[in-house]
Amino acid sequence: MRSTTDRTPAVVLGGSLAGLLAARALADVTGRVILVERDTLPTGPAPRRGLPQARHAHQLWSGGARALEELVPGVGDRLRAAGVRRLPVTTDMVALSPHGWYRRWAESHHMLLAGRDLLDATVRAAVLADERIEVREGTLAVGLTGTAAAVSGVRLRPAGDRGGAADTEEAVPAALVVDATGRASRAPRWLTALGLPEPERRVVDSGVAYASRLFRAPEAARDAFPVVNVQPAPRTGEPGRGGVLLPIEDGQWLVTLFGSRGGEPTADASDFVRYAREELRDPIIADLVERAEPLGEVAFTRTTANRRLFYERMRSWPEDFVVLGDALCALNPIYGHGMSVAAQGALALKKMAGRHGTGSPGLARRVQKAVSRPASTAWDLALGMDVFYPGATENGPGLRDRLLAAYVGRLLYTATGNGRVARRVTDVTSLERGPEVLLSPGVLLAAAVGPLRPALSGPPLTGDERKRAGLD
Repeated sequence: MRSTTDRTPAVVLGGSLAGLLAARALADVTGRVILVERDTLPTGPAPRRGLPQARHAHQLWSGGARALEELVPGVGDRLRAAGVRRLPVTTDMVALSPHGWYRRWAESHHMLLAGRDLLDATVRAAVLADERIEVREGTLAVGLTGTAAAVSGVRLRPAGDRGGAADTEEAVPAALVVDATGRASRAPRWLTALGLPEPERRVVDSGVAYASRLFRAPEAARDAFPVVNVQPAPRTGEPGRGGVLLPIEDGQWLVTLFGSRGGEPTADASDFVRYAREELRDPIIADLVERAEPLGEVAFTRTTANRRLFYERMRSWPEDFVVLGDALCALNPIYGHGMSVAAQGALALKKMAGRHGTGSPGLARRVQKAVSRPASTAWDLALGMDVFYPGATENGPGLRDRLLAAYVGRLLYTATGNGRVARRVTDVTSLERGPEVLLSPGVLLAAAVGPLRPALSGPPLTGDERKRAGLD
């Protein structure tokens, strides 16, 4: 435990990527931050408890990467030195959309690709080198102190104390409390304990299951290879089935297969290639992994429903309390937006707290509204697909869902043969710009016209890429 100043600290709950970045965001503002984590954080690139989706496909979109660099200057160089790959979008993407193959247009944005353990470890080392951040591991947050008007701190106890003995509980005062405890967040319960109403929430659970496996790429394809993505067709009334191949560090391919309720893959390694060949809309991923060397077993996960808590809509919100990351908006990880939303939320926290100062009236509500903006964009992108799968919601998609999906579907169809529209779509999917850019007069007209170039008949791999992957 490192010594810090005597100022009242900010307290951040959760040692996830969201929690680490929130702690770094507040270090400049409060001068002292206590980061509370119930488990022991790994000291290097190793699995972290409470993160089952870490074994599956992840990417950090450029909107999140830019926020990360602003929060932790120089971290981009550290990531690249550790082996994290920078991939231009859509130049190095081979993607089958529900409306056909995308062309590989000139670079508009980018993504960072790595195994989650490596990315987390690199960011964690950079953040925790800051002596203003004190880490309390093996510690569980059990509630807030204060009133419905203002939170004054947090109640903590040792994580191993399951009985909750009163003499092991500690009340820690805080200039600001940030909940970044992820899907397990107890913030709704804590708020009602202070006398506030429960927040509005929505859950969209497509029943997606994920099966992922690492492969050693063929030697000639280890230094560079595009992302390969076979997307499901969500509006058919049938289960969605898809897959993605990500080239990550050390010449490895991380391959994730996924299927919604009734079309799930299995954890059986002997069925991995069969599912990729027979269940997906194109066999390209199966063709590629058949020529690669499997590394380890299949990782299988059944969780990951989309869940959104609309804290920004609450009529009353206490001072000095903020919720961000998966605790605010937990997304189906196949869309790869969770880390980017967390980074942009932490950056919004830094800017608001730096501008107004902790303790200023209305700061927490301002921050809560600001962090909701990137979360809302990613939420709408995920629901445009997931809400249409069988059983995803109790009553099926609503009118807004159908109208939004119809327009986005038209844009995606147009993007298969219109580079300008493809760029506007990636503006939003990369979280570089808000969804309003898709409603400009030029984009509306282009969507009405449709694609300007004919549909591709197959995956747009170059001849050199096919040769290096062993396909020719």
